Order: sequence, then C-alpha cells, then structure tokens
Amino acid sequence: MTQLDMTAPYEVFRRMPDTKVILLAGKYDTIEAEGGLRIAPDSSLAEAPALDIIFVPGGTGVSGVIQDVECLEFLRRQAQTAHYITSVCTGALVLGAAGLLRGYRATTHWLSLDLLPLVGAIPCSDRVVIDRNRITAGGVTAGIDFGLTIAAELFGRAVAERIQLMMEYSPQPPLDSGSPTTAREELVADIRRDCQALQEARQCLLRDVMATGAVNHRK
Repeated sequence: MTQLDMTAPYEVFRRMPDTKVILLAGKYDTIEAEGGLRIAPDSSLAEAPALDIIFVPGGTGVSGVIQDVECLEFLRRQAQTAHYITSVCTGALVLGAAGLLRGYRATTHWLSLDLLPLVGAIPCSDRVVIDRNRITAGGVTAGIDFGLTIAAELFGRAVAERIQLMMEYSPQPPLDSGSPTTAREELVADIRRDCQALQEARQCLLRDVMATGAVNHRK
C-alpha cells in the first residue's frame, strides 16, 4: 500500500475521542508499504471485531486485493453492520470489487476515476465525496481531508477543528501541480503514459470481477 494513504487518516483517527483504531491485515505478518516502511497489524481479518468504520487505503497492492476472496468477503460481511464504509485513493477500487459502491457517488486517485463505473460507482472528482454512509477520498494526501471529514461527521466541527489545529494542517504547497486540473498538460500526459500498463491491468481485473458476478452486493 501507499503508507500515507493509511497513516494520514490514522493521525486524525487516533486523535478522535473515545476511538480505538485497529490495523487489519490478512495475517499478522508485518506489511511492507511502498518505499519500504514496515507496518505491523493489530489483528488478522479472521479475528477482527465488528467495526463501526471500515477504511481501506490504496496503493499498487490493490491489484492483488481485488482478487483476494477472503478480503472481499470480509468487507461485505463487515459492511452489513458498519456505520461508515470508506476509502482513500485506490482503496475505492477494493470497495468496488466487493460490490460496496454500486449506485454510490465515489472518488479515487485521479488516474483511476475512469475505473469506478466498472464497479457500478458514479465517479466524482471532488477531494472527499460523501454519499449516504460511503465516504471516499482522492489520492494519498487527500487522506488528511478525509480524516477530518470523518471527525466532523462523528464528533462535530469543533472537535475536527481542534484536531486540524493540533496537526497544524494549513497546506501551502510550493508548487501548483497537485491536480490534473492545475498541472501542466504535458506532465499529466507523461504520468498517464507511465501508469498506462498498471491502469489497463486493473481494468482487466475489475472486468473479470464483474464477469464472475462478484460485484452484486449493495447495502
């Protein structure tokens, strides 16, 4: 996974009152994120308790998770009782593969927005999208905005503002290329070319999931 997809919301979640954050993985094995940072899960999927909020981060590893029957079944099962079903970045593709975004407005990393209709979702380019109890966010750094949105939804604006101030989250990026709408056209085209093979592979995977009838669940 992309570690910031997980660690950015985690920094918000851990500051929310009366909240326990549990990191889950298929097994208790340490997870190596992109770039080498190692993260230890608190529980396996098999031993996880019922969750109030399901959160799925993204990254290159989602291609494997889309095909992981155990993980998809876990998400479907937990979604039956969870209050919120959420994701950051390409974690939305995992929710979609589990059938949890069919008929919902959703967002993901800008490179993958065109994949959302394959799982029945309605793509939106907003940084954070709320549709009923589905909350999805764009790529990587959008995880902080997402986390603060969750905090405000659960505990109110004052609590979210306090967390934002304690995190000193007042972004002033030195460049203006953080979105395909503001970046140079040639830069956007270059990144699309670099990622074309990965995007085409994910497209094929999601089509396979659709063809096998895996995407047929909706809360």
